[in-house]
Amino acid sequence: MSSTFFIPAVNVMGLGCLDEAMTAIRNYGFRKALIVTDVGLARAGVAGRVADLLALQDIASVIFDGAKPNPSTANVESGLGLLKESQCDFVVSLGGGSPHDCAKGIALCATNGGQIRDYEGVDRSAKPQLPLIAINTTAGTASEMTRFCIITDESRHVKMAIVDRNVTPLMSVNDPALMVAMPKGLTAATGMDALTHAVEAYVSTAASPITDACALKAITLISNNLRLAVRDGHDLAARENMAYAQFLAGMAFNNASLGFVHAMAHQLGGFYDLPHGVCNAVLLPHVQSFNASVCATRLTDVGHAMGGDTFRSSPEEGAQAAIAAIVSLARDVEIPAGLRELGMRLDDVPVLAANALKDACGLTNPRAADQRQIEEIFRNAF
Repeated sequence: MSSTFFIPAVNVMGLGCLDEAMTAIRNYGFRKALIVTDVGLARAGVAGRVADLLALQDIASVIFDGAKPNPSTANVESGLGLLKESQCDFVVSLGGGSPHDCAKGIALCATNGGQIRDYEGVDRSAKPQLPLIAINTTAGTASEMTRFCIITDESRHVKMAIVDRNVTPLMSVNDPALMVAMPKGLTAATGMDALTHAVEAYVSTAASPITDACALKAITLISNNLRLAVRDGHDLAARENMAYAQFLAGMAFNNASLGFVHAMAHQLGGFYDLPHGVCNAVLLPHVQSFNASVCATRLTDVGHAMGGDTFRSSPEEGAQAAIAAIVSLARDVEIPAGLRELGMRLDDVPVLAANALKDACGLTNPRAADQRQIEEIFRNAF
């Protein structure tokens, strides 16, 4: 089976690497950046700091702080308008998954025209997006280095999965110093998001030896470091290990894709505007329980990567050990126990399930499912 491996051309990583990244940005010869971020990072002065660093490289910039959690088509259109008005020739995304995805939507529409909903699905664009430099401030989504862009279509109350090689950033920047200020809840949610990426990529039908290696190393790093990062956000070793872990998980799912956890979580986010990482964390053990009948050996490997003694276990026992380890980690970092706590309504399950079955992320889940089975998983996670 042939495969293609997608990753940004340049990836700058490690404590204090932001200054090194600025030199690399200058060498591209860009003139003016649209900095796409959120209100919190703008108010905290982080966006202003990046603008100042760009100015030291003789690069002008304008800040768009309209990237909302679960960014919408309206956010993309507003940012695109400012980009055109300001005559920016490249985009800098600053933040976590929401600013990165919003920036991808802006950059893609800037060169391809139309609206971002025109590109829902796989490889729907014709041209590369405007150059995008993605500066990460969280350790979870890996959106700074993937070809995935998730935008909420408010008119349909669904999250659109745009999987397109043309939304891959030109450069990703992961400086753990920018992640120290993440609160405990966000650290936990983004870390569990990264774990979900790694697990879904490892059991994916499109997995390869390269993605397997990335996924398993990511799972081990997350299992060993997420509790520490949540407990003490200033633990720089844990922060750096989580930065590498989420990047490795991104390498895995960017090329092996995902599964029903993400297909289902996207619907919860689009329907109720819920935090993506938390939805993933709640759904992950339930979807893997569904998958275990067809990929128990792979889930045994997951359990071992999370520190379990699975060598003498049967595949079925190993799979259950993996699921137990996932539940234990989620509990330790104070993830809600079920979807009821997030505000999901059982009456909405049929619509949520129907929409999940249309999501491109479900195509590589190791076990096929029908409407009834997806509804059952939602109810089990309630």
